Amino acid sequence: MCVPHLKRNAFFMLQRIIFLLFILAGTFLLLLIGREAKNNVPAPIILSHHPIKNHPNSGIRLAAMAAELKHLAKGEGYNRRYCFLIDFKIPSGKNRFFVYDMEKDSVLVSGLVTHGSGSDVAGKAVIFSNEAGSNASSLGIYAVGDSYQGRFGLAYKLHGLNATNSRAFERFVVLHAHSCVPSAEVAPETICVSLGCPTVAPDFLERLRNYLNEGKLLMRIYQ
Repeated sequence: MCVPHLKRNAFFMLQRIIFLLFILAGTFLLLLIGREAKNNVPAPIILSHHPIKNHPNSGIRLAAMAAELKHLAKGEGYNRRYCFLIDFKIPSGKNRFFVYDMEKDSVLVSGLVTHGSGSDVAGKAVIFSNEAGSNASSLGIYAVGDSYQGRFGLAYKLHGLNATNSRAFERFVVLHAHSCVPSAEVAPETICVSLGCPTVAPDFLERLRNYLNEGKLLMRIYQ
């Protein structure tokens, strides 16, 4: 059926108006969706503020050190979410023991930790050894073992998984607490040294206990 000329013009005009309204409605909807998405962007994860403030690349460094533990945890039945990282490149008066969330790549807790007297040079861990009687810290990956009540109270056995720390168990290198370790950073001052054990503050060990109750954890000491 043919449409008369005048009516046909009105019909085409109505079509254009409907089309323009459709375009405007679509544009408004896209702007609304974009604004909602922007508002829902999660805040960036900020890793432990103390080490990042003083060591610009420590966030990347922590993630890199945790990467191997992620792989190891999947195949060996260890806790896949949490691990402990100890960065001996950081002076002893600063937080350098990190509870790391391997799923979110973020630091949950950080605290002070000693290094061995045989490793110490002006408050920094410089020398490392796997030998009995060295009183030095050993670099490498550890499996945190069973807890027990020792000379300094609650302690956790450590099993070295690398050639660099394979004698940790026979050297009685364990994770324990001691009152000589402060609860907060003391830098530029240094803290006490141990006979090779990673020793933390008593209240910090209690915090670590919450994660250790989640299952077998891996710990890495590195520099």
